[in-house]
Amino acid sequence: MLRKFKISIDGKEYLVEMEEIGGVPQAPVVAPVAPAVEAAPTPTPVEAATPAPTESTPAGNDAMPSPMPGTILKILVNVGDAVQENQPLMILEAMKMENEIVAGKAGTVTGIHVQQGDMVNPGEPLITIG
Repeated sequence: MLRKFKISIDGKEYLVEMEEIGGVPQAPVVAPVAPAVEAAPTPTPVEAATPAPTESTPAGNDAMPSPMPGTILKILVNVGDAVQENQPLMILEAMKMENEIVAGKAGTVTGIHVQQGDMVNPGEPLITIG
């Protein structure tokens, strides 16, 4: 994809055309399968009015931190998935741009600490790869 940018350096403007090459093709996203859960008691009308708490895995010190503030648009992996170094893990929208969060190392996803739609701040844990 060819993109054009206007860059100003020391007061002089330059028109630059850039082509994105070497991008990692995106694999089709498969909807996550919910784990089997024991039947919960039927909620009373009061319980039904309160939102259910979101389940998240507690983050350890080895969790990948968010590089910038933004909103999680897509999560591309599930807990238990084997990932390779530089494999896209999730899409983080920041300042109207979609940024791929990629694996810093190869391993297995042991915890996902955010959900689609979550707003994150820099340094907040996103995902753990063991």
